[in-house]
Amino acid sequence: MRVARLGVIAALALASTALSSCAKEPPGTRTLEFWTIGREGEAVLKLLPEFEREHPGLHVSVQQLPLTAAHQKLLTAYAGDSTPDITQLGNTWVPEMVALNALEPLDARVNASKVVDKNDYFPAIWSTNVIDGTLYGVPWYVDTRLLFYRKDLLAKVGYDHPPRDWAEWQAMMAKLAQPQGKAYGVLLPTNEFEQLLALALQQPDPLLRDGGRYGNFQSPGFKKALAFYVSMFKDQQAPMMTNVGIGNPWAAFGQGFYAFYLSGPWNIGEFRKRLPPEQQADWGTVALPGPNGPGASNAGGSSLVIYRKSKHKDDAWALIEFLSRPEIQERFYQILGDMPPRRSSWDAPALRDDDKAAAFRDQLDRAKATPPVAEWERIVTEMQLVAAQAAHGDLTIDQAAAEIDRRADRLLEKRRWMLDHGHKASP
Repeated sequence: MRVARLGVIAALALASTALSSCAKEPPGTRTLEFWTIGREGEAVLKLLPEFEREHPGLHVSVQQLPLTAAHQKLLTAYAGDSTPDITQLGNTWVPEMVALNALEPLDARVNASKVVDKNDYFPAIWSTNVIDGTLYGVPWYVDTRLLFYRKDLLAKVGYDHPPRDWAEWQAMMAKLAQPQGKAYGVLLPTNEFEQLLALALQQPDPLLRDGGRYGNFQSPGFKKALAFYVSMFKDQQAPMMTNVGIGNPWAAFGQGFYAFYLSGPWNIGEFRKRLPPEQQADWGTVALPGPNGPGASNAGGSSLVIYRKSKHKDDAWALIEFLSRPEIQERFYQILGDMPPRRSSWDAPALRDDDKAAAFRDQLDRAKATPPVAEWERIVTEMQLVAAQAAHGDLTIDQAAAEIDRRADRLLEKRRWMLDHGHKASP
């Protein structure tokens, strides 16, 4: 229950060190507390001097949270009443913070803005920040999954193009796979949920039903996606291993251990850095094939949010507008490789003229959001644990789908109670 959970969070808050500075601001200056997660903090520091020049007397204090600890630190800060003014927030975390009533609604600010234009954003990415009809975040960068593939290996088995649908993709993998595990068609680490999730999002059936009260994993669409996913292991087109087992996926890709890799935009830079020059022309990227043509993928990424208890909301919004400018998003991409959520930002030469990035632009037009419930990350983790059992042959497709529904329904029990009793669902 909420009281029990918040009690734990409060205890963490008391036991933890202070997460924000208590120093008094010098006269005539204001300090904006901005928390980032992972490498984004290092990149944004290179952009902030220009923002501070545009806003004399305003200083942005950046705290970089490690990805592995960020979620707990954000909850601890909420429980300890020490939230920052503005933070980067994974868009699957937005529903949880909204349920805690921690975030400032942003509709009025967007409607009055000359910088943030809702219609310029990829719709699915924007929608991840809208909870119950209210906007709580502005997308900062996007993350979706598609196929990295070896052009030269496809050419050797008679193909001059990447797969256009599931049937063609499966036929390619069947030709690429070699006996005794010498080579495979695709890498699908069994401890990563993103690959199965993308296949499931290509189906017409929603992943949850009845307003997010119950799982919908026994739907025909999800079972079709799960069956296709499991078939790649059953037919030995994918190795039965986790991402720890593969070790170095970039070297394995270059060595031809597999020809297809479902992954995100950061790997453009990784493959360019890790593969030798003579192999750079041998690989490409392409939007995910769907059951009957181009398919959908996930609408991931991070957003910028303002906390309700911020004392500098206007300054925080000014920073969001600054980081949302297309020219600033272009520079952010060049520094870090994080892809922009605005269509106009993709007109920048660094993105427009990059053949590897073009496929991501294509995929983002067909991205789909995951269910906006606070429990989603736990649900999708359980989904993958059960899917791995099915891939190992321990469960049939029907048994696995029923088990995922059972686990999802258990995680959604509190949400159902809150909604059915006229309360806003909480994490």
